Formats: sequence, C-alpha cells, structure tokens
Amino acid sequence: MPLPQATRTTRATRPVTDENTAAPITRAKAANLTVDEVNMPVKGALQAKKVANTTTAAGLRKRAALGDVSNMAKTDAVEGKKVAGKVGLVSKASAGVQKATARTATRPALATKETKKAAAPVEAKPARSGSGAATVGKKRTYSTKHSVVAEKDVEQPAAKRSKESPAVEAPQEVFPDVDDDDLDDPLMVAEYATEIFEYLHELEIKSIPNHNYMNHQDDLEWKTRGILVDWLIEVHTRFHLLPETLFLAVNIVDRFLSEKVVQLDNFQLVGITAMFIASKYEEVLSPHVENFKRITDDGFSESEILSAERFVLSTLEYDLSYPNPMNFLRRVSKADNYDIQSRTVGKYLMEIALLDHRFMKFPPSQIAAAAMYLARLMLDRGVWDKTLAHYSTYTEEEVEPIVHLMVDYLARPVVHEAFFKKYASKKFLKASILSRQWAKKNAELFGIVDTEVSLYML
Repeated sequence: MPLPQATRTTRATRPVTDENTAAPITRAKAANLTVDEVNMPVKGALQAKKVANTTTAAGLRKRAALGDVSNMAKTDAVEGKKVAGKVGLVSKASAGVQKATARTATRPALATKETKKAAAPVEAKPARSGSGAATVGKKRTYSTKHSVVAEKDVEQPAAKRSKESPAVEAPQEVFPDVDDDDLDDPLMVAEYATEIFEYLHELEIKSIPNHNYMNHQDDLEWKTRGILVDWLIEVHTRFHLLPETLFLAVNIVDRFLSEKVVQLDNFQLVGITAMFIASKYEEVLSPHVENFKRITDDGFSESEILSAERFVLSTLEYDLSYPNPMNFLRRVSKADNYDIQSRTVGKYLMEIALLDHRFMKFPPSQIAAAAMYLARLMLDRGVWDKTLAHYSTYTEEEVEPIVHLMVDYLARPVVHEAFFKKYASKKFLKASILSRQWAKKNAELFGIVDTEVSLYML
C-alpha cells in the first residue's frame, strides 16, 4: 500500500547534506557553485552528475537520489508497458513512495474454494459399463489419415456403451516351463526351444513318405520291408549307434522306395546304404564303409556302396531334414519329469512304427506322443493331463488311433526277433516283455480279439 499523503516528502524540499561541512547545502546553493568547485575532489562528498532528460507524461522527470539509475534510460513505451510478475521502481517525486510487488499488480484477488467450485462448469461424467442410467458422454471419431479427432456430445444409453466396451478376455492357462532348468546350458538353447519345435512340426509333414509305395514295387512287399528293418535294428545295435541314426535310416529307405522301383537283389544294398548315410549325418564318428561291407558278409563291395550312396542322395535331392521322433519324445519326457521307465518303454513302443508299415502315414510327433501316452498307461503313471497335451501338442483323442495300432502289434505273435531281443535285455528294463504281457491282458479292452493271427496275415 502507498503511504498516507501527510507522510510523503518530495525531493524538491529534501535537503542534501555535505559530509565535510556542518551546515547543510541546499539545491539552490549547489546550483550556483562554479565548475571548479564542482570538479574539486572532496573526500566522501557526492559528486554532481548530469541529470538524464527523460520525458514523461508529467514533463521533465528528475533523477532519483543516492545514485539510483535504475530508471534513468527508460522511455515512455517501456514505462507504459506493464511487465507481468515484476514492476520497476518509480520515482518518489512523481509517483510517491510505494512498495511495488508483482502479486498486487498482476495477480487477481484470491477467491475461496467455494466460489471457484461455483464458478467452474460442471461436466457430467459418463457412466461406466453396466450402469443402469443413461448419461451424456463424448463420442470420439478418429481419422487415421490426417490424425484428426472430433468430439461430439451425444446422448448414449448405458446398455449400448456397455456393448461397445472391449470384452474382457479369459485368462490363458499357464503351464510350467520345462525349459527353465536348461537356461544355464548354452547347448540346450532353451531360449529358442519353442520356435525350434514349431519349425519341426512344419517340417515333418514334408518328410512323410508315401505310405502306399508298395503298390508300384514288383519284387517287394511289406513283409520284406519288415525283415529288412529288423536286420537294420540288429546292425544299429552292433555298431552302438544313436537312436536318431536308426530312425533317419528307415526314413531314407521309405522315401527312396517312394521314388524308385528296386529289385529284390538290391534291396539289402538300399538298406545298408541308408544306414551309412544316416550315420554320417547323425554320428560324431561314423563307422567306415568297410565295416558296412563286412556286416553284409561281403555281399557288396565298397565301390557299390559308395555308388549307391550318390544315387540315393541325388534321388532325395540331398534333403535329409527329418524331424526325428526322438526329439519329440524327449520333449514330452521333460513334461513327465524325466521318468526313466516311461521313457524307456516309450522308446520301445516308438520303434514299433519302424517295423509296422501301418504307422507310416502318421507324423513323427504324433507317434512319439502316442508312445509316451501308452507307456504311462502301462506303468500306471496317471492321466494324460493338460501339461503333457500342451508339450506334445496332441490330446488323448488324437493319439488314440496310434495307441490302438501299438496294442494290436504287441498282442500278436512276435515276427521281428531282433527287435524283441533288443528290448528284452536289462539295459532296456525288459520293455518288450512287459509291453507284450500288458497288451495280451488288455487286448479285449481295445477291441482286439484275434490275437493269434500274425501281423502279415491280416
């Protein structure tokens, strides 16, 4: 607030005191001093300065006392302009003594909270989804081309807005991650396991051979093929090769026979050549070609085996990308907590698909799922839960046809001796003996009654 008028003192009547003399010097006396007296340096005295001629609305404005030059060079435009937040000092002679503050000059008077609430417009809030009353809401229309948003106040019933609101999706079922334990092992590539098996599921359809290729083979039949595969299992056991090698060798034989007609005299050559190629593809150290020549009792020379190798590879266009069923069996075995008994029996059941031609039309992943399902059923390991169905990608209904064929093979008399003896040892927990006993006991539950009939008599 400005001071009262009675207490104001103008600069025209305010005396200026000379610090070196006791008597005061008035402005009239100071104006009559000579130039030499003004320029004389006096210790502690105020020296005269030229008054800046600044024209205001009231005329010539005088300089402020005590060396205040903050507003000496301001023009009329600057003085007339009000700066928000900060007001310059004005001369006491023209404007009086007052305290300039930014808040009193520019900020409006404070209002109470009640006054603000009364003055503010009240906006109606739209009701949430499911409310019973209709309210006024804002409907927005978006233009993706020009990014223009238009808002219109329209009245929408609550029932209509509840339909337009996005539906709440049902929570997806969470399965335990079987790859967590392998994250520290770089060889297991657990970060890419899901993508790898998705690719294998797509690839296995391309590698399925023609399951009716025996129709264009003049000298061969399914029984002959079973005898050859049974002999390849014996060769595979004597060389102590990996399980993947055996499955790939049989797949090479079936794919080659789907393309070419083979005479009976060269049928064994096709089998031993397929095992030779598969061992090169899967094994770290594959047996020498001379070992495969000896295993045939020198029935074929090394040059014949190497020549047959080139011919088979050219027929298959050097495509050996076969999704091995052992990979899918290990995947399901992870979800089964690596139960050694169920996995061993599952390997035996899965190799049945190599000998029996009726399994040729099924993909390897489905055969592996059915083998694990039947192994758990034989060992009473519980039901086929959602976790096993998730990681095998097959439900109980989808593996049922293959399970029926496996029980049918086991319930009938043995026709492949080498295969039966291999899994009758303690190394494989006598899986062949256990499986055949269980199959004969439960054959009627699967609708199998003629169990004395041989497989190739059907």
